[in-house]
Amino acid sequence: MPNILKAIDNIASFRENNLKKYATKYLIRINAVGDKLEFYVLDAIAGTFRKTQQEKEAEYKRIFSWQGSQNNPPDLIIRGGDAFETKKIEGINSSLALNSSPPKSTLLITDPRLTSECRKCEENWKEKDIFYIVGSVDKTQKMKYLFFVQGKCYCANHSVYDNLHSSLKKEIEEVLSKNKLKSKETVELGGVDKVDPLGITSLRIRGMWNIENPKEVFSKTIDFDATKEFSLFVIMEKEKYNSFPSEDRKRIEINKSIQIKDIAISNPNDTAKNIDAKLISFSF
Repeated sequence: MPNILKAIDNIASFRENNLKKYATKYLIRINAVGDKLEFYVLDAIAGTFRKTQQEKEAEYKRIFSWQGSQNNPPDLIIRGGDAFETKKIEGINSSLALNSSPPKSTLLITDPRLTSECRKCEENWKEKDIFYIVGSVDKTQKMKYLFFVQGKCYCANHSVYDNLHSSLKKEIEEVLSKNKLKSKETVELGGVDKVDPLGITSLRIRGMWNIENPKEVFSKTIDFDATKEFSLFVIMEKEKYNSFPSEDRKRIEINKSIQIKDIAISNPNDTAKNIDAKLISFSF
């Protein structure tokens, strides 16, 4: 089954960080809709960088149970495997705009921001590990770095964000009630229809979430060299790393161009504690 370790091996073998060149040569379909980085991630995980468009599409359908929905998380789910959220940024230190969806340590089927189709994409799933994929892409479409960071290493428990959201939502509903405005059902912080006498104006009250770039969060852990053409960094729990098939671990462990280190990172839920993790890196 495809997984993140195979994606690492595929990226290291492909050795291409120019997304424009990649798209021109390997995305043959003229009407391909979507960001080039998203297709790059699809091909990295599916192992389809050099395959024809027809072969790619067939593999995507076989490998992924979910390929995303505009404005709803996640962007990808490997059938029977992990979920992924892809973020493209221009500045190498820019924070990530998560919009109205708070950070996720894992993907829960109970998340109200998931579409009903996503909840039904696989039978009997309740929770999945999620990886944030962050690509720094400049105006020439060259990718300076790519991060894969496991949500449990990056984000606090769901309750940290959900409790704040619920508290703010309650306060907003009380304010609307005092102003004799009827709050409508929404997963956002609040909403009102028919604000004016004609009943033609509505109000959406949204929370806009941002999270710091993993390059900054893990700056003391990674060795980012700006003189390198491209760098790949992967951070995950040691337990997660050991859960992958031994043959997949061995494949990247014997690859001399890939570095693997045992590291300790701060626990997102308790900075007095550490998490035993793995740092996997590759550059050229």
